[in-house]
Parts: sequence; structure tokens; C-alpha cells
Amino acid sequence: MLLVAVALVLTQLSVEASNCTLQFEAVNVAAKLDLTSGELIVERDGKPVQKVLMGRDLRTVAIYEQLDRGFKLRNTDGEETEFTIDLDAANLSLFTVARRVRHRSRMVVDCVQLGEANWFGGPMQLMQYWPVQKLRFEEYAYMIKAEDNCAIAERYWLNSLGSFIYVEDEAPLFIDQNYGQPGFLCLEVKKALPYDIHDTVYSFIYRIGVSSDARQAHMGAIRNILGKPSGHPAEAMVKYTTWSTWARLKTNVSDNVLYHLTEEIYRNGWRNSQIEIDDDWEKCYGSLEFDSVKFPRAKHTMSVLKLKGFPRVTLWVHPFINKDCEPIYSEAKQKGFLVANHSGQTESHWWNSEPDGSTHLDFTQPEVAEWFTQRLQAIRTELGIDGFKYDGGEPNWMPPDPVLNGSRSKHPWLIADGYLRTVAKFGNLVEVRSARRTQDLPVFVRMNGKFSEWGWHNGLATLIPTLLMMNMVGYPLVLPDTVGGNGYFGQLPSKEMFIRWLQATVFMPSIELSFVPWDYDAETVRISKRMTDLHEKYAAKIMERFKLVVSEGYPVNPPIWWVSPDDTEAQKVYDQFMLGDDIIAAPVVQNNVRARDVYLPDGEWVDGNIATVYIGPRWVRNYSAPLHVLPYFLRKGVKFY
Repeated sequence: MLLVAVALVLTQLSVEASNCTLQFEAVNVAAKLDLTSGELIVERDGKPVQKVLMGRDLRTVAIYEQLDRGFKLRNTDGEETEFTIDLDAANLSLFTVARRVRHRSRMVVDCVQLGEANWFGGPMQLMQYWPVQKLRFEEYAYMIKAEDNCAIAERYWLNSLGSFIYVEDEAPLFIDQNYGQPGFLCLEVKKALPYDIHDTVYSFIYRIGVSSDARQAHMGAIRNILGKPSGHPAEAMVKYTTWSTWARLKTNVSDNVLYHLTEEIYRNGWRNSQIEIDDDWEKCYGSLEFDSVKFPRAKHTMSVLKLKGFPRVTLWVHPFINKDCEPIYSEAKQKGFLVANHSGQTESHWWNSEPDGSTHLDFTQPEVAEWFTQRLQAIRTELGIDGFKYDGGEPNWMPPDPVLNGSRSKHPWLIADGYLRTVAKFGNLVEVRSARRTQDLPVFVRMNGKFSEWGWHNGLATLIPTLLMMNMVGYPLVLPDTVGGNGYFGQLPSKEMFIRWLQATVFMPSIELSFVPWDYDAETVRISKRMTDLHEKYAAKIMERFKLVVSEGYPVNPPIWWVSPDDTEAQKVYDQFMLGDDIIAAPVVQNNVRARDVYLPDGEWVDGNIATVYIGPRWVRNYSAPLHVLPYFLRKGVKFY
């Protein structure tokens, strides 16, 4: 056996020639790579916490080279793989696997074994399951896109054993999960669209972190990789209800429609609300000018809304200019402000255009970001607009194979970076619908639009799993989707769906209504007002958690295992969530259900409805939840307001 010292305290690297095994041991972890099978096993305290079946290229290793903090392997084709230890502390051990691929035609596949652990993180999806090991993907381009509601696709997966894996941005990543090899998440890296296909070489770098449990591992990822917000949205947007025109009115917006809506809201008892003017307020898509027919006196309209008790008025905005929107389209084209592909094509499409009927502003150019900013600032100043709801951001709305300003290894991500970082500067009422390595931005990230149905096809059943996924990939400033869903396909929420959906959002960071309770009956109005009042009552707790997000990076709405990370029963719960560490929400999210089972993790918990005290961990079976009741529990002895 050849024993080589590595520059880490109590760390050694050994090569066992007899069985082609490489092993390195740090203070808290050990990793063993079998070159014959390609299996990498990471252990903590002698127990495997991560297994990766590495690509076949490692089975032809020809050269071994010692590094200061690890080693390098080179196969017979000249491909290199480095293993280095980045951090070996009491609360986190972190090492990097870096593959350098020299041939554009080569594909590398490393498969992570899901095993018996529960897994958290992954992408936003229409079918949003929790935990995520049951998801299935086949050669899935792992990037944000409108398809499948995949507006967030952080390359981060955390398991219940206290280990995570994170893939760096430069890798042109596709994933196969439970496909081909059931029980594996295969990281497939290759030069193919929608990524850049022109560079000859590319990198595949991922990092594996290990800690004592899943909570500690995740906080290690926040501190060392994912990051945390630099600020948070305004308290008023948290505490008071936002009313959007979209789901109920769609494009039927005008000054008179808004006057009628705001009068209804005020008359039914809601005060200090925010009104959000959604789609089709513009003269044409991309003009950033009010339609003079619908809003003949736009500045006056904004003043009237505020006099009616709506101190915050926000507008829906997007990064597109339709080709029929003159003169702004010609101006942007003449200035070279539109995204073009390698053939010079700028035409693309989005949901409000004909095929090849629209264009996308190129936010990777500083001049474009400044031009867009100045135009928005003019609306804000001249008309008294308080903030903006930003749509889009996913690269798929651009022409395929775009030419962007920046490293080709980060195509087409760069457009999302440029857009999101431009719009995030517009105050503390900002909301965006997509996110990509933007955990630092102090803005609400909105769930993608959900369907007005109960089940797992983007319905109410997916609301809490989506909330948990967003929190556990580093986006805790979550704006839940509109109560009752978006009313797509002619589906409208029933009275029961509307009430249960509203109850589910009470302990989330904000409540947005579009469908209105008085369209149902007086009982719905009473229950709805009671629920929004309950949200206001605990708004101080939400703001307290927002401050911890900024200072420490803690999730606002973690899964219930967060307070008891080794509780395997808690790890499987998908229809409950927490506000901070001290409130458990267990809403009913199924149709025609008047009782549910509730799981309480370790601790003493007080029933928020009837003050009964329970000692966890335990199930509370058949908890009574008639239509007007939201089950929730408070940690005993904690002051809440």
C-alpha cells in the first residue's frame, strides 16, 4: 500500500493497488473510490451517507497524481478528474469532484444512489412531490423553463442522512431519475441544446457536503454554496392581502373595472390592501404605456385607487416586446437590444404572441438593463406606481441557441441573471416568478400559476410541496400562488376549494386573492376574513423569521422534520409545514374532508384552536376540521405576538 500525506489535520490518502481503491479520510468523513466498479462511497461515523456510481471513464485510469488537498486521475483518453477536500469542520465536510471533458462529443454520466434515504430539493414541477425521490425524469434538461412549471431548478439535492450534492452551473446538465436505473438520480452532462454547443471543452463539477444531520447539512450548504437573501420584502406586503386582477378578470382590466373591484373589497371589510393590475394594461405588449382606451387618465386612476384605501398599487411587467408594438419594437431592434441567435434571428414567442411574433430584451447588455430601468422608473414616478410583478425570466422564451454577452459556459442562464438582477432593484414590493442562483435577492419569488383543481396535477395538493421545495433550495421569501388557483381551462374553484386553499396559505409569507369570497356566499366571506385576520395576527412572526433569513439563512417555512431531523416519520409528511421552528400548520387539502391525521414532531405543542397540549413525537388521529377550521399548533412556552 502506498500511503501519501495530504495537507489536512488527521487526513490521509491511500492507494490500494491490489483492488484499485482510492481512499481519503478527513476528521469527520471518509470517502472510498473503487476504480474497478466506479463506485464512490462517502461515510460519516462509519455509515454511508452518499453513494455515486461514476462514469465508465474512471475505469480506464492511467495516471494518478497527488494534489495538496486530494488527488487527480487521468484516463487513457486524457480526461481528468480531480477529488479535493474543501472544508473539514465539525459542522460540515465538503469536497469537490471536478471532471474536465476535452471532447465535445463526449458525455459523462454519474449516478447518485437514492437508496432508502428521503431526498429534498430538486426542481419546481407541475407534479410536485415531497420527498422528491419518487419523481421521474428522462434526459431532462436541468434548467429553468416554462415547461413543467420548472421556474426554479437549483442543482441541489439534500438527503435525510445529512448529505447533499450540488452541481455547478457550467455543466450542461440533463438528469435521468428513476429511469433506466430505478433508484438513481443520474447526472448526465453533454454538449447539447438548450446549452451552448460551440465550445470544444466543458466542465462537470459537483460538490458533496456531509454533516451530522440534514438540518446541519442544509445550513452548511446555505453558508458555503447557496447563499441567503440580502434583505426582505415590505412588511405591508406580508401582513395585508394583495388583490390581483388576473385569475378572476384575466385581461378584462380598465379604470372602471378597478373602481368596482376596490369598492367591493373595501365594502366587505378588507383594509390597507394592495391592488395588482395584471395582464393587458399596456397599449401593446412591451410598450410600458397604459392603454389610453382602458385607462384614459392613468395618473388619476392610480390616485383614486389610493383614496379608496389601496395605498400600494403594482403593475404586471415582462421582458418581451411584440413585433406589432410600434414604435418601441423598431427602436429596440435598431439599438441592437433584442436577443438574437447565431443566425441573427430575433423572432421568438411567448404566451401573448403569435409564433415568431415577439422578441426578448437582452438583459445581458448593461445598456438594455439601463434602458428598461429608465422606462419603468418613468412609470413609477409619473403615475405613482409602487411596485411591479415581474413575469418571465426563463431562457426558453428566447430564440434557440442565443448569442449573449458573457461566458458561453453559462448560456442560456445569463439572460435570467441579467433580467432578475435588473428588476430586483425596484424597491421592496418586487415579486418575480423565476429564480436561478438568485438566493441573495431581497424579493418575493412567486410560485408558478397553479390549476384550480384538488389533485397532484398542479392543483392544491402541490401547494405545500412547492412551498417546501422552494424553502429547501434557498428561496424562503415565497409568494404563494393566487388562492383558488388561476382558473385555467374554464375551471373555477368551488367554495370548498377556495376556503381550503386560503387556509393553506395563512402561515405562508403572504396571501394573494383574485377570486373573491363574496362571489360565493356570506359564510365564505366570514371564514375568509377570519383567515386573513389570523394571518395578520402572526405577521410579526413572519417578519421575525424574515430577519433570521437575512442574518442566518434559515428557511421561513421548513418541513416539519426541520425541528427533529432524524425523525423518519416526519421526513415523509408532505401536507404540513412550519412557520419558523414554533408553528405547525396542517391544513386540509383534499375535497370533502372534515378530519385529518396530524403529525407532531418532538416537543410540546398547543392546539391553536382548542388549547389542548400534545407531547410529540406522535400522530393526532382524526383531528376534526370542519370547513371553518384550520388545524395549527404552537410550541408551548413561546411568545408569539
